[in-house]
Amino acid sequence: MLEGQEGLTWERWFAIADRVESLGLESLSRSDHFFSLMGHPERPALECWTSLTALAQRTQRIRFGPLVSPMTFRHPALLARMAAAVDLLSNGRLVVGLGAGWNDAEHQAFGIALPPLKERFDRLEEGIAVIKALWSGGPVDLEGRYYPLRRAAAYPRPLQRPAPPVLIGGDGEIRLLRIVARDADEWNSHAPGPDVYKVKRAKLEEHCRAVGRNPDAIHRSWMGGILIGRDAREVAEKGRWMQSFLSGLSGVRPDVAPDELRRRSWIVGTPDQVASQLEAWSALRIERVMFQWYNLDDLDGLGLLAELDEH
Repeated sequence: MLEGQEGLTWERWFAIADRVESLGLESLSRSDHFFSLMGHPERPALECWTSLTALAQRTQRIRFGPLVSPMTFRHPALLARMAAAVDLLSNGRLVVGLGAGWNDAEHQAFGIALPPLKERFDRLEEGIAVIKALWSGGPVDLEGRYYPLRRAAAYPRPLQRPAPPVLIGGDGEIRLLRIVARDADEWNSHAPGPDVYKVKRAKLEEHCRAVGRNPDAIHRSWMGGILIGRDAREVAEKGRWMQSFLSGLSGVRPDVAPDELRRRSWIVGTPDQVASQLEAWSALRIERVMFQWYNLDDLDGLGLLAELDEH
């Protein structure tokens, strides 16, 4: 999972996609933001859906998608049409990650309204309904508060049937997980560690019971940071790079960056150590793990991820 607003260019995007495809990794996801969230506006921030369109033709095997696209950035009718087109272009490999939107500075900078939290969740719920209805073809009539439709038809439809999977990311126990319970095909948790995840999963199951849905019908994934190196020396070297790159590590000594990242529930170590740490997630029936990959030039490191299948 790439933070596309932190230096992603076409050259890096294609190099990573080619490497992920050739290594046999399962999927490639990226964030959907307009500029650096770490205070570096000079860093390239390749536009999300344009890059996904290119990826649909560049690759043949991997699944891919945004993690996640805020409903505040695009009208859901437009997003539904874009997603349908990309799903067709990729021969049915798109996973549509959706969220409510959150970064105030980003919205202010580009003149995009960021409503209060309750309204953002209301818009997310209604937007998902719009997207799913339009994927069914049409004509569609919806009496929505924010996105009313009047005999709206959206052809061609996506290739995947009944529709591309909708992924919702986050761990908010009151509202967000309720939306997951009703609307998501996949829940992507960001929980800081297995113990916290267990609490969030129990809350999701509670919401599922309330809406009459089997929790097992929702696929489970987890997104977290990773620092992986061939040996202890390389782990330490990459820790120093991470300390210089991440604004959240600015006050941490470079030599202790790996230890600090472990404390923050990152997966840290050699391939053997990483595989061992992933066992706790596997025991919780997590179906796939999405690693935040910050060093966009570390193609060799991606190879270490592929080696995890051997452990």
